[in-house]
Amino acid sequence: MRENGPVTSATRQPGTPAAAAPPRLIATDLDGTLLRDDKSVSPRTVAALAAAEEAGIEVFFVTGRPARWMDVVSNHVHGHGLAICGNGAAVVDLHGGPGAHRFVKVRELARTNALDAVRRLRAAAPGTVFAVEQTYGFHQEPDYPKLHMEIPDNLLPAERLLAPDGPDAGQPVLKILAYHPDLDPDAFLMLARLAIGDRANVTRSSPSALLELSGPEVSKASTLALCCAERGISHEEVVAFGDMPNDLEMLTWAGRSYAMGNAHPDVLAAASGRTVANNEDGVAVVIEQLLAERF
Repeated sequence: MRENGPVTSATRQPGTPAAAAPPRLIATDLDGTLLRDDKSVSPRTVAALAAAEEAGIEVFFVTGRPARWMDVVSNHVHGHGLAICGNGAAVVDLHGGPGAHRFVKVRELARTNALDAVRRLRAAAPGTVFAVEQTYGFHQEPDYPKLHMEIPDNLLPAERLLAPDGPDAGQPVLKILAYHPDLDPDAFLMLARLAIGDRANVTRSSPSALLELSGPEVSKASTLALCCAERGISHEEVVAFGDMPNDLEMLTWAGRSYAMGNAHPDVLAAASGRTVANNEDGVAVVIEQLLAERF
């Protein structure tokens, strides 16, 4: 028995063959996946991550969080300490510790695309309000709700925030956040994708009607693929974990993927395997099994 009680073994979905390639990289989402609901990293999970790195398996945190929200895992960095943030918009080196993260790679959302996406979504879903994430700044419209427990740098209409001479105009835009107070989250996502088309990649990771808009072709999967290519790691050698729609591309790209027991139905359907919920240390369960199979 572990500290959190009896643990159910991770299982693969029926009919899905196990990946033959030994794992060389673990890619894990944070909220709802690696982190418990109280945003902590359990001792069991810390030990599993360290054991994976000790065995020569790289670990990447792959999250929708901005770099400034990575303090929650900065103290658990092993090995290279790289994280993919903003749903693929940035690769960040966490070695500097809390508040001293370094951007290694930035895949920005062009302001022209961002403005066009905002205008299209306003027309398709009246009542939508926006916020803008940049490398070192966060700005929002006056009516955007207090969802992120932080004070925005500026309160202005999105069109002004994204203007060529807008606040922090020299900083790359990593993503746009779009919130609607009334729409169903999945319905809002479908509507936004139809309205915005190829101007931006649209996904979501929140239980509320909060969408995340990144550059075209920018996703957790595409940035992870770039990082793996730089290391000579194939997708068959990657094991991925996630729980929400913003994890879907990554889970289908990886050679082996696991949906958390608390995952969105689309994620449960897409992943090649399942594990227990985040509060039961589902990522650690699988890592322990992978290491047991390997040695």
